[in-house]
Amino acid sequence: MSRLNRYLTRMALFLAVVGAVAVLTFPVWFPAFMANPVLNGVIIGVLVFGCLYVIRQTTRLKTEIDWVRAVQRDRRAAIELDEPPLIGALARMMADRSGQPLSLSPIAIRSVLDGIATRLDETREISRYFVSLLIFLGLLGTFWGLLKTVGSVGGVISTLTLGGDSAAMFQNLKEGLTAPLAGMGTAFSASLFGLAGSLILGFLDLQTGQAQNHFFIDLEDWLSSSARLVRGAASDGGEVSGGAYMQTLLEQTADTGPAMLAALERIHAELVQNRAELQRLTRTIAQIAEREQNS
Repeated sequence: MSRLNRYLTRMALFLAVVGAVAVLTFPVWFPAFMANPVLNGVIIGVLVFGCLYVIRQTTRLKTEIDWVRAVQRDRRAAIELDEPPLIGALARMMADRSGQPLSLSPIAIRSVLDGIATRLDETREISRYFVSLLIFLGLLGTFWGLLKTVGSVGGVISTLTLGGDSAAMFQNLKEGLTAPLAGMGTAFSASLFGLAGSLILGFLDLQTGQAQNHFFIDLEDWLSSSARLVRGAASDGGEVSGGAYMQTLLEQTADTGPAMLAALERIHAELVQNRAELQRLTRTIAQIAEREQNS
């Protein structure tokens, strides 16, 4: 549960290196950025927003880690603390069983872990979409620039004529090539920023995935230490045999045994009290009957 700071440190160092490289190579990439500042600005904006989102998803694990640590120290913390969003099912289960020893069947543990794994995968879907979006924007700028280039080259070729002043013809050719070169600049700059952005965001998403995987593994190890092995259970996660089902049912009955015993004791005390009251009522009726006979 103590590996989260390691991944956040890696993210911070990686972003610091990227920022330093961007500052040192500013004279190189800034002209490429100005080839199409609108599209390239959108790509950089998506990159910044995606980085913030991925970092937030990683720091969100701290809530779950703090909750697990608190419950490991004191089971009563499952009731006192707020329910964490990613492991809500486990939190509710712990709150319901806060007064009992931590002992879960393998089936219950697998069900809880499957739900947590699904939630962790859902949190990474948006970050993966941002990575794909950066690649898409880069390709969009590439095809946009190529279309501009093809159209501009066609216009330049249509202006060329045989004969006439060669100096004027070369001057027109020089001016006509400005538009195709601008289109190529749009194409290559969009590809550059899109692919670089996807590389940066992909590394951050990788760190988030590793942090979530280690959290899931630590949580699985903690829950597995409290698992009750059931004889006859299918080892491959298939259906459980009848003997294993009965064993599980008996174990669950044993878990509820103390509560049932306490309820029976309360019923017995109430019966004893009712019997004493009935005896007093019988004596009172007998005394009244005896008085009537004497009178």
